[in-house]
This record gives sequence, C-alpha cells and structure tokens, in this order.
Amino acid sequence: MDSGAWDGSAAADDHESLSSTNDAELLKRAWRTEKAAPEILQFEAGLVQRSREQIQLVIEKYMFHIHKNTELWNRLSEQEQKFAQRCIEDLEDHFDKSVLSKLPDRYKSSVKQSVISEEDDMVPEPQLDTYVICRTKGSLGALQLDNSGVEDPVDLDPGDLYAVRYKSIKPLVYSGQIELV
Repeated sequence: MDSGAWDGSAAADDHESLSSTNDAELLKRAWRTEKAAPEILQFEAGLVQRSREQIQLVIEKYMFHIHKNTELWNRLSEQEQKFAQRCIEDLEDHFDKSVLSKLPDRYKSSVKQSVISEEDDMVPEPQLDTYVICRTKGSLGALQLDNSGVEDPVDLDPGDLYAVRYKSIKPLVYSGQIELV
C-alpha cells in the first residue's frame, strides 16, 4: 500500500480527536457560563456523556498495556481499575470462546502472536513520538526537543503554540510547565 493511500483507522482517530476537541471546548464554555451565571443553567447531558465516553475510550484502547505497567496502572482511579480489569477479563473470555480455543496451542494467547513471541506483540501501546500542540505557561529557557542532539535547543516563548513530539516534552507536561491544547 502506498503512503498516500487513505487509512480508515487514521480517519476514525482524526474524527475522534476532532470531536473530543470540540467537546472539550464546549465543556469549558459550559463551565465558564455556569460559573458566571447568577442562576442554575440547563444540564448538558449529551455533552457530559460524550466527554465520559471519550475518556473511557482511551482507557479501553490501551487497557492491556496499562494493566501490564504498574506505574500506568496506579495512575487510574480505583473505579477505572475495576472497569479495566472487568473489560480485560471479558475480552479474554470472549477471545477464548470465539477464536483462541479453536487454534493450535502455540497461538492461544490474547496478547502474543505465538508462544515464541518474547513480548506482548499484540498489545497496542500509545505512540509517544506523535506530534502534539502545546504551549508553555512560563519561560523555560532553551530546551533540547530531540534525543539525537542534532537539532539546536529551542526557546519556547510563553503563550505561543508549538507542534512538538510528545515524548520530548512529557516531563514538562507532568510537571505542569507545558499544557497540551
């Protein structure tokens, strides 16, 4: 397949990202309006439900990866852990009953392609080298945004928007010095 071909899953991810961005803005607007209004306003059930579904999708998409990584697992709330554990058990049961039980023993794993696989090669992981849009909250000085050291350090000016690889700013996102937009 040539690199210019349309990828349905990429389009679905783009649509998911676009709808969650729009809903995030609508949620912020609703919160600001509610906060400033002198009276109670109408509850926006559809918006709240869509927002919950978007959050839940990210847990579901990477739940096997999160489950096998203690640091990531501990980031989940107790309710999210229970939900993820139940989903994993249900999926494994479904996979076993519908497909895996019919395969030769060496292919009966829900996380590995075969018994000779050294890693869980069927577990999707987040792509940390993807580009994100961000802005700094204050002056951070010169930052090295790539691990290769080939590019020169960059001064990120407060309030300006930048497209950078997530993995290069991950610690700054964690510390709250950079926010994603």
